[in-house]
Amino acid sequence: MPFWIWIIIAIIVFGVLPLPILGFYLYAVLLVRTSKKKWGRECSIPDDEEYKRMFDIGIAWDEKYASYKQPVEIVSDGFKLVGEYYDFGSDISVIIIAGRMESLLYSYYFAEPYRRLGYNILVIDNRAHGLSEGRFLSLGFKEYRDILRWGELLHDRFHQKSIVLHGICIGSSVGLFALCAPECPEYFKGMVAEGMYTTFCDSFVNHLIDGSHKKEPATFFVMHYIKLFTGADVVHDGPLYRIDQLRKPILFIHSREDVFSLPEEVQRVYDRCQSEKKLVWFDKGAHSRVRINAPERYDETVIDFFNHLDI
Repeated sequence: MPFWIWIIIAIIVFGVLPLPILGFYLYAVLLVRTSKKKWGRECSIPDDEEYKRMFDIGIAWDEKYASYKQPVEIVSDGFKLVGEYYDFGSDISVIIIAGRMESLLYSYYFAEPYRRLGYNILVIDNRAHGLSEGRFLSLGFKEYRDILRWGELLHDRFHQKSIVLHGICIGSSVGLFALCAPECPEYFKGMVAEGMYTTFCDSFVNHLIDGSHKKEPATFFVMHYIKLFTGADVVHDGPLYRIDQLRKPILFIHSREDVFSLPEEVQRVYDRCQSEKKLVWFDKGAHSRVRINAPERYDETVIDFFNHLDI
């Protein structure tokens, strides 16, 4: 075999092939549940003092109101999904939708303003998290159907007349996809979105930049693996492209310090929104950490928003 052919083979094997392999490794680490222990029911960043404090406050909240709680489950797309329902005697419920890596234990932390509103509260292990089944994350493109199924449970079994959503990070995208779905029932009345992003691709790139990593080729391969394994086009679709379909009220909560979902990016999503809307800025707080830096203002913002709605 001519020497130049060996050179080409060497380039392919040692220069090109490692890139898609490394890309798949990164994709699997970020978006594939490879064991039941991964994304289980524990603090996802236990060494982070602020994050651990959020988690511990949430656990304390659950212990305080555990007598109101009962386990619930549904089947969606063939997956058994589990949650916990706090019945405070209302006919209005909130579904709290956590972001990537988080179980329902994380969602306890965001429940207090809804308890103060008098709402019933549903926290859930998202697909492929906690005790719920599933393997691949599709970043809202399929998970939104789970939210609609949870809504059916609340409406049909617990006789809830109105349901609202509270999403954090990717949970915001999931909630928005649910509310924009043609089959979304009228009893879904609106949502709060903390840390909303334009597309998952934009958020992924922002993570790379913040970590001082190169944008390519990781972005190219991870985005293509997402589409290959889940069918989700997270480059050309996402909240920025869905928001103009929303016809229900939405409250955006965002930190000016957010480096993963940049302030100018959520402003673009907000500007395209055609429904009743409100955007409240907070000066302090990393991504998904707004409330821990201003708990009273955060809770009052949520309470005021829903108190002014006819739901």
